[in-house]
Amino acid sequence: MSEKPKVPVLDDVSKRIIELLQEDGRRPYAEIGRAVGLSEAAVRQRVQRLTDSGVVQIVAVTDPRQLGFSRMAMLGIRVDGDPRVAAEAIANIPEIAYVNVTLGSFDILAEAICESDEDLLELIATRIRTIEGVSHTECFLYAGLHKDLYNWGTR
Repeated sequence: MSEKPKVPVLDDVSKRIIELLQEDGRRPYAEIGRAVGLSEAAVRQRVQRLTDSGVVQIVAVTDPRQLGFSRMAMLGIRVDGDPRVAAEAIANIPEIAYVNVTLGSFDILAEAICESDEDLLELIATRIRTIEGVSHTECFLYAGLHKDLYNWGTR
């Protein structure tokens, strides 16, 4: 069993930096520094530590539908045996954007982003259902995205 990653303790300044970046990931470090009372260099160092530790990622979030990926679905997957093993295999599939081991009706929830229904069928039938331990899949097609935010703040 792998060791749990150490979760860094965040002070109020680091939390505020995160919140400002969640509002606008391109916000200049000098502007953030003015808002939190640090120099641009100090903010740059803090952001680097936050990214190096895995607390934050600064990425461009896209709308898959506008990039030609017209079929999105959540997949409920049941597994015989340790679901973490199957989850690792599923996580390595490029069309899978999200993988979570759960303790409910499904052992794994995975979000698939595909170009077409045919691509989604191929993904499920030949790449997910053939993973050792996968015993059942259920596909929940997205009919309309009503909320998808990444700015939930800090505690």
